Amino acid sequence: MKKPLMMSICNLVFWVLVGFASLASAQTVGQLIPHKVKLESVDYLGKRAVKITEDGQVANGEAYAIVKDAVFHNGAIEVELAGRPADPASGSRGFIGIAFRLQNGKFEYIYLRPTNGRADDQVRRNHSAQYSAYSNFSFADARQQAPEKYESYVDLEPGVWTRYRITVEGTKARLYVHGASQPCLIVNDLKLGDSSGCVALWIGPGTEGYFTGLEIKAATVGVVTNDASGTTHIPARIQELIVAQ
Repeated sequence: MKKPLMMSICNLVFWVLVGFASLASAQTVGQLIPHKVKLESVDYLGKRAVKITEDGQVANGEAYAIVKDAVFHNGAIEVELAGRPADPASGSRGFIGIAFRLQNGKFEYIYLRPTNGRADDQVRRNHSAQYSAYSNFSFADARQQAPEKYESYVDLEPGVWTRYRITVEGTKARLYVHGASQPCLIVNDLKLGDSSGCVALWIGPGTEGYFTGLEIKAATVGVVTNDASGTTHIPARIQELIVAQ
C-alpha cells in the first residue's frame, strides 16, 4: 500500500474514533457547553427539550450551546426546533438554527426567522431562512455583497415545532425544512471552506429557543478497492451522534 493512501486511511480511522466518542444526549443540559446563554431542560409542546435564552446582553451571533465531543465535517444535522421572541413587543424574529464546523470562535450557521414566515410583507417572507458565517459574513454582509443569494422563503410559525435538516459536503450546504425532499436554501460557497469543527444549538438576539431530537450523522465515504483509474474507495460512516427524545 502506498504511503499517502496509508496516511489517508489512518486519518479516516482517527475520525471514526472521534465520532463514536461523541455519543451523547443534547436534551440533557449537562451535554451542552453554554456560550453566553442560559440552558434549561423543559417540557415544551409535548416534547422533552432544551430551552435556550441569552445570558444578558449578547452580541448578534454569539449566543449558542456547543454539543460536547461532537466533531463534524461532512454529513447531515437534523433537529426539531421552535423559536419565538422572548418579548413579543421587542421586534425580534425568533432567530434559531444550527452552527457547525465551529473552531477557534468561527463557524458557519444556517438559521430561521419564524416570525417572517407568514408576515404580510413579501420581502420579509423572502428573509425566512438565512446562511451566515461568524464572524466575517453576517446577514448584512450577505445582503450587500449578493442580495437574495443567501436567504430564502419557507413557511414558518413562531414557537411551533419545526423539523430542520442541513446537509454539508465540502463547501456546499443545503437546508431542508418540514421534512421536504427539496432544499429551501442552497449554499455553494461556505465562507470558511472545507473544514471541521463543533456543532452548536444557536439562537439570535431576543430569542426564546427550544431544541429536541438532535441527530448528527457523518457522510458515508465511498472508497476500499483500487479501480482502473487508481482511485481507492473506502466505505465508512465516520460519525453518528443520535440524541433520543
